[in-house]
Amino acid sequence: MSGQRFVLAPEAREDLLQIWNYIAEDSLEGADQVLVSLYDAFGRLARAPAMGHHRPDLADSRHRFWSVYSYVIAYRWQTHPIEILTVVHGARHLEAFLQSRISDRQETDKEG
Repeated sequence: MSGQRFVLAPEAREDLLQIWNYIAEDSLEGADQVLVSLYDAFGRLARAPAMGHHRPDLADSRHRFWSVYSYVIAYRWQTHPIEILTVVHGARHLEAFLQSRISDRQETDKEG
């Protein structure tokens, strides 16, 4: 994937693996299609990072959100390349989940 203008945080990689495994229990083809759609969305977001939505109830202005199927992509839109932080099912309690995930990521950034 040369020219890739996004990076996946380790947590996002794990999210994608869990999503694929969950869907694959019912359909390998369906699991593959969801991942293709998510990666397509990552590419679109990389080309137009501001197209995501700011959600002040979930995170500060450095973060944007985009939905694909029932999944929510959280990403840092002003980094180059953009950073995909997490991919989570929209039925989860997003505020609690993202607060933990984003604050954990900020601590990792400070240490590095």
